[in-house]
Amino acid sequence: MNFKPLHDRVLVRRVESDVKTAGGIIIPDTAQEKPMEGEVLSTGSGQKAEDGTVTALDVKAGDRILFGKWSGTEIKLDGEDLIIMKESDILGIIEAGKKKKK
Repeated sequence: MNFKPLHDRVLVRRVESDVKTAGGIIIPDTAQEKPMEGEVLSTGSGQKAEDGTVTALDVKAGDRILFGKWSGTEIKLDGEDLIIMKESDILGIIEAGKKKKK
Protein backbone atom coordinates (compact mmCIF):
# COMPACT_ATOMS: atom_id res chain seq x y z
CA MET A 1 0.00 0.00 0.00
CA ASN A 2 1.38 3.42 -0.93
CA PHE A 3 -0.38 5.90 1.30
CA LYS A 4 1.19 8.60 3.48
CA PRO A 5 -1.07 10.76 5.68
CA LEU A 6 -0.38 14.48 5.67
CA HIS A 7 0.48 16.76 8.58
CA ASP A 8 -1.03 15.58 11.90
CA ARG A 9 -3.10 12.71 10.51
CA VAL A 10 -2.57 8.99 11.16
CA LEU A 11 -3.72 5.87 9.33
CA VAL A 12 -5.18 3.25 11.71
CA ARG A 13 -6.35 -0.35 11.40
CA ARG A 14 -8.99 -1.39 13.93
CA VAL A 15 -7.99 -4.26 16.21
CA GLU A 16 -10.80 -6.80 16.32
CA SER A 17 -12.31 -7.46 19.72
CA ASP A 18 -13.33 -10.82 21.14
CA VAL A 19 -16.64 -12.23 19.96
CA LYS A 20 -17.13 -14.06 23.27
CA THR A 21 -17.89 -12.73 26.72
CA ALA A 22 -15.92 -13.82 29.80
CA GLY A 23 -18.76 -16.26 30.56
CA GLY A 24 -18.46 -17.89 27.12
CA ILE A 25 -21.49 -16.31 25.43
CA ILE A 26 -20.88 -15.66 21.74
CA ILE A 27 -21.90 -12.15 20.64
CA PRO A 28 -23.47 -12.03 17.14
CA ASP A 29 -22.05 -9.59 14.56
CA THR A 30 -25.19 -7.46 14.65
CA ALA A 31 -24.82 -6.82 18.41
CA GLN A 32 -21.09 -6.07 18.38
CA GLU A 33 -19.82 -2.52 18.62
CA LYS A 34 -16.87 -1.41 16.54
CA PRO A 35 -13.69 -1.60 18.60
CA MET A 36 -12.12 1.66 19.75
CA GLU A 37 -8.64 0.17 19.70
CA GLY A 38 -6.32 0.15 16.72
CA GLU A 39 -2.83 -0.12 15.35
CA VAL A 40 -1.10 2.86 13.73
CA LEU A 41 -0.02 1.95 10.20
CA SER A 42 1.39 5.29 9.04
CA THR A 43 1.75 8.87 10.28
CA GLY A 44 2.11 12.30 8.75
CA SER A 45 5.15 14.51 9.27
CA GLY A 46 3.61 16.49 12.14
CA GLN A 47 1.66 19.60 13.03
CA LYS A 48 2.88 22.69 11.19
CA ALA A 49 2.79 25.99 13.12
CA GLU A 50 2.19 29.40 11.56
CA ASP A 51 5.92 30.19 11.70
CA GLY A 52 6.70 27.05 9.64
CA THR A 53 8.08 24.86 12.43
CA VAL A 54 6.88 21.26 12.51
CA THR A 55 6.04 19.52 15.78
CA ALA A 56 6.52 15.77 15.48
CA LEU A 57 3.65 13.43 16.40
CA ASP A 58 3.64 11.44 19.66
CA VAL A 59 2.54 8.23 17.90
CA LYS A 60 4.47 6.14 15.39
CA ALA A 61 3.75 3.19 13.12
CA GLY A 62 3.16 0.02 15.14
CA ASP A 63 1.71 1.75 18.23
CA ARG A 64 -1.55 0.37 19.67
CA ILE A 65 -3.92 3.20 20.46
CA LEU A 66 -7.35 3.99 21.89
CA PHE A 67 -9.59 6.47 20.10
CA GLY A 68 -13.08 7.90 20.43
CA LYS A 69 -16.11 6.03 19.13
CA TRP A 70 -16.83 8.51 16.35
CA SER A 71 -13.21 9.50 15.56
CA GLY A 72 -11.78 9.77 12.08
CA THR A 73 -12.99 8.95 8.61
CA GLU A 74 -13.42 5.35 7.48
CA ILE A 75 -11.82 4.51 4.14
CA LYS A 76 -11.08 1.40 2.10
CA LEU A 77 -7.51 0.90 0.80
CA ASP A 78 -6.49 -2.25 -1.07
CA GLY A 79 -9.74 -3.90 0.07
CA GLU A 80 -9.03 -3.24 3.77
CA ASP A 81 -11.19 -1.03 6.02
CA LEU A 82 -8.99 1.64 7.64
CA ILE A 83 -9.45 4.95 9.47
CA ILE A 84 -7.74 8.29 8.93
CA MET A 85 -7.83 10.52 11.99
CA LYS A 86 -6.08 13.52 13.47
CA GLU A 87 -3.64 12.89 16.28
CA SER A 88 -5.89 14.91 18.60
CA ASP A 89 -8.60 12.20 18.18
CA ILE A 90 -6.28 9.64 19.80
CA LEU A 91 -6.98 9.18 23.51
CA GLY A 92 -3.80 7.30 24.40
CA ILE A 93 -1.16 4.71 23.55
CA ILE A 94 -1.46 1.18 24.97
CA GLU A 95 1.91 0.05 26.29
CA ALA A 96 1.97 -3.73 26.71
CA GLY A 97 4.40 -5.57 28.91
CA LYS A 98 5.34 -2.77 31.30
CA LYS A 99 5.06 -3.68 34.96
CA LYS A 100 4.27 -1.23 37.74
CA LYS A 101 6.87 -0.75 40.46
CA LYS A 102 5.69 -0.90 44.05
